[in-house]
Amino acid sequence: QVQMAESGGGLVQAGGSLRLSCSASGFAVRLASMGWFRQAPEKEREGVASITYLNATLYLDSVKGRFTISKDNTKNTLYLQMNNLQPEDTGMYYCAARRVSYASGSLGPAFFGYWGQGTEVTVSS
Repeated sequence: QVQMAESGGGLVQAGGSLRLSCSASGFAVRLASMGWFRQAPEKEREGVASITYLNATLYLDSVKGRFTISKDNTKNTLYLQMNNLQPEDTGMYYCAARRVSYASGSLGPAFFGYWGQGTEVTVSS
């Protein structure tokens, strides 16, 4: 049974940092395509970052240079390091997985079949 649990969200001031974690079970992170998505109130869910089994990464333009996606295969865990956070980064953050990976990644929600419950990030100005 595939399960994913996010943690690490919270309230932070603009310019601050957070590291999100997504602990996975029921599949191997090292073989999957993984992603981070976020959804602000009354907005559509958007892809923030993704990483393939070959460690190829994709980022939303607005987070490039500030966010870093990574994974620890030994811990079967996905991470999102978020630096220089801004109020527009506020939202619920979800990790997502596609068990059959491709060489190229995607920031489209439809690409992923498994989702965590989310962790909330609030950035105050």
